[in-house]
Amino acid sequence: MAETRTAKLFKHGRSQAVRLPKEFRMAGTEVCVRRIGRGVLPEPIEHDLAEVAAIFAEIDRQGGANFIPDGRPEQPAMPMQHSYRRTSAPAERGLDYGQRA
Repeated sequence: MAETRTAKLFKHGRSQAVRLPKEFRMAGTEVCVRRIGRGVLPEPIEHDLAEVAAIFAEIDRQGGANFIPDGRPEQPAMPMQHSYRRTSAPAERGLDYGQRA
């Protein structure tokens, strides 16, 4: 019979998450989730290079190769970063509020 353990449920933002016991941890950052009856089955996502190549081949077959035929357009230049460092006193900045014009 398959090994069974209890796992903790918790909230992360508006999502519910499961803290898996150490012996049930999976590699990667995502899992495939299936509902089976009243239960939920998380399974590791395993992609091999042939499967990834097949996905890109299907994209090309459906016309994805012509998505941006002339390449990515030139991006506008980023605005200059300004430093708004303040000194501690107005006099250090060459300002004297006590003088009149």
